[in-house]
Amino acid sequence: MKKRVLSGVRATGKLHLGNYLGAVKGMMALQDDPQYETFYMVADLHTITTPYDPQELRKNRREIILDYLAAGLDPEKSIIFQQSEVPQHTELAFFFSSVTTIAKMQHLPTFKEKVKQYPEHATLALLNYPALMAADILAYKAELVPVGIDQEPHLEVAREIARRFNQDYGTDFPEPKRFKTVGEYIPSLTGEGKMSKSIEGSYINLSDNLETIKSKIAKIPTDSGKGTIHPAGKDTVYTSDAGTVSPGTGALMSFVHLFMGGDKRRELETQYETSGIRYGDVKKELSELIFAELAGFQGKRLELEANPEYVDLIIKKGNERARAAAENTIRDVKEKMGLL
Repeated sequence: MKKRVLSGVRATGKLHLGNYLGAVKGMMALQDDPQYETFYMVADLHTITTPYDPQELRKNRREIILDYLAAGLDPEKSIIFQQSEVPQHTELAFFFSSVTTIAKMQHLPTFKEKVKQYPEHATLALLNYPALMAADILAYKAELVPVGIDQEPHLEVAREIARRFNQDYGTDFPEPKRFKTVGEYIPSLTGEGKMSKSIEGSYINLSDNLETIKSKIAKIPTDSGKGTIHPAGKDTVYTSDAGTVSPGTGALMSFVHLFMGGDKRRELETQYETSGIRYGDVKKELSELIFAELAGFQGKRLELEANPEYVDLIIKKGNERARAAAENTIRDVKEKMGLL
C-alpha cells in the first residue's frame, strides 16, 4: 500500500521563499513518487490560534491554493484542500486532547514563544495547537510530514498521541516522521531567526518582481566583507576585521549555497578570509537567480487567477476527497472509544 503524506501552510498570506524551499519543494518531490499518496492543506484553523483579520483570512485561504498550484502541486496527484472544510480534524483533535496533558502543551517551546509574542492571546486554541496538528496528520494516517525542523516538537506530540491511542484503544495510527528538504531552515533576511511572514523585512514573496527582490537582498545586513570564519555547531560565524559578528553575512551565505551552489559558497568563504568579498556583486547575482527560480511560478499563477472556475472546482473536489478519507478514521476511532 502507498504511504500517506500530509503537510500544510498557515493562511497568513501568500507563500514566501521559506515556504517554497522548506515545504513546497518537499511536497512536490513526494507527490511525484508513486510510493506516496499526498494530502496538502491550507491550515486555516491554525491561523486563528493567533490574532487575525477575518477578511484577510477569507482571501488568504484561496491565495495559498493558488500558490500551491502555481508552484507545481497537481490536483490529479495530490488531494489539495482547506483544513476547516474537513470537520473531522477538529473532532479528532478533541479526542486527542483527552490523552494530552496541559503541562505537556505548556512546556512546548513554540507555545512559549507565541505567548511572548501575543501575551494577551494565550488561548486554549493556541495551547491545543499540537493536538490539532496531530489530528491533521493522523486523520489520514500519514507517515511523512514535509515541514521545517522547527515543527519537530509538534511531531513528537503527534507520535506520543499515536502511541497512546494505539495502546489504550487498539487503533493503528503510524508514528509520523518529518520529511527533510534541502531548504528545511531558510534564514530571515534580517539575519535573525528564520524567514517568517510575521516579521516584516524577513522574507521574499514568491510574487515579488526582480526589483523588489534586489531591494530586499540589498538590505541584508552584512559586514566589511573580510575577516575570520568560526564553526559553531550547525551555524557558521563570520567575524569581520573590525571585530563585529554579522548574522546577516551568515544568512547571505546560506542563500548563496541554495541558489549558487556549495562550490560558490566555499569560494566566497575563501575570499572572506583572504582578499575580501564585494557584497554588492554577490547580492545582484543572487537576486537574479532567485527571480529566475520564481519566474515560472509567477507566470502560472497569472493563468490560474484568470480561471477562477477551475480553481473553485479543484478546491471543491479536494475538500470532498479529504472528508471522505478522514471519515474512515473518525468512524474507527469512535467505535474503539465506545462512542458508536
